[in-house]
Amino acid sequence: AENVSGEGAPERARGSVAASDAFFPFADGLQILIDAGVKAVVQPGGSVRDEEVVAAAEAAGVTLYLTGARHFFHG
Repeated sequence: AENVSGEGAPERARGSVAASDAFFPFADGLQILIDAGVKAVVQPGGSVRDEEVVAAAEAAGVTLYLTGARHFFHG
Protein backbone atom coordinates (compact mmCIF):
# COMPACT_ATOMS: atom_id res chain seq x y z
CA ALA A 1 0.00 0.00 0.00
CA GLU A 2 1.22 3.44 -0.85
CA ASN A 3 0.15 6.77 0.59
CA VAL A 4 -0.37 9.05 -2.40
CA SER A 5 -2.09 11.89 -0.59
CA GLY A 6 -0.74 14.93 1.15
CA GLU A 7 2.40 16.98 0.82
CA GLY A 8 5.27 15.18 -0.85
CA ALA A 9 3.15 12.48 -2.50
CA PRO A 10 5.49 10.03 -4.21
CA GLU A 11 6.37 10.97 -7.77
CA ARG A 12 6.14 7.31 -8.76
CA ALA A 13 2.34 7.55 -8.37
CA ARG A 14 2.20 9.75 -11.47
CA GLY A 15 1.02 7.72 -14.45
CA SER A 16 0.44 4.61 -12.35
CA VAL A 17 -2.49 2.22 -11.96
CA ALA A 18 -4.22 1.83 -8.59
CA ALA A 19 -6.32 -1.08 -7.37
CA SER A 20 -8.79 -1.18 -4.49
CA ASP A 21 -10.28 -4.25 -2.84
CA ALA A 22 -13.42 -2.26 -1.98
CA PHE A 23 -15.65 0.18 -3.83
CA PHE A 24 -15.35 3.94 -3.51
CA PRO A 25 -18.40 5.07 -1.50
CA PHE A 26 -17.87 8.65 -2.72
CA ALA A 27 -15.85 10.26 -5.52
CA ASP A 28 -13.51 11.96 -3.01
CA GLY A 29 -11.38 8.83 -2.58
CA LEU A 30 -10.93 8.59 -6.32
CA GLN A 31 -10.13 12.31 -6.42
CA ILE A 32 -7.11 11.76 -4.15
CA LEU A 33 -5.75 9.28 -6.69
CA ILE A 34 -6.53 11.61 -9.59
CA ASP A 35 -4.72 14.47 -7.83
CA ALA A 36 -1.70 12.21 -7.31
CA GLY A 37 -1.53 11.53 -11.05
CA VAL A 38 -2.93 8.00 -11.19
CA LYS A 39 -4.13 7.25 -14.74
CA ALA A 40 -6.21 4.10 -14.20
CA VAL A 41 -8.07 2.55 -11.27
CA VAL A 42 -9.41 -0.98 -10.76
CA GLN A 43 -12.13 -1.43 -8.15
CA PRO A 44 -15.10 -3.74 -7.61
CA GLY A 45 -17.86 -1.13 -7.81
CA GLY A 46 -21.15 -1.74 -6.05
CA SER A 47 -21.59 1.62 -4.34
CA VAL A 48 -24.92 3.39 -4.62
CA ARG A 49 -22.80 6.31 -5.88
CA ASP A 50 -20.95 4.40 -8.62
CA GLU A 51 -22.34 6.82 -11.22
CA GLU A 52 -20.71 9.77 -9.40
CA VAL A 53 -17.40 7.93 -9.20
CA VAL A 54 -17.53 6.97 -12.89
CA ALA A 55 -18.38 10.57 -13.83
CA ALA A 56 -15.42 11.88 -11.81
CA ALA A 57 -13.08 9.44 -13.54
CA GLU A 58 -14.42 10.35 -16.98
CA ALA A 59 -14.12 14.09 -16.26
CA ALA A 60 -10.46 13.61 -15.27
CA GLY A 61 -9.63 11.33 -18.20
CA VAL A 62 -8.86 8.45 -15.84
CA THR A 63 -9.67 4.89 -16.90
CA LEU A 64 -11.87 3.16 -14.33
CA TYR A 65 -12.41 -0.60 -14.37
CA LEU A 66 -15.30 -1.97 -12.31
CA THR A 67 -14.71 -5.69 -11.75
CA GLY A 68 -17.95 -6.56 -9.97
CA ALA A 69 -15.98 -8.75 -7.54
CA ARG A 70 -14.83 -7.83 -4.04
CA HIS A 71 -11.45 -9.18 -3.00
CA PHE A 72 -11.52 -9.32 0.77
CA PHE A 73 -13.24 -11.45 3.37
CA HIS A 74 -14.68 -10.58 6.77
CA GLY A 75 -14.32 -13.79 8.70
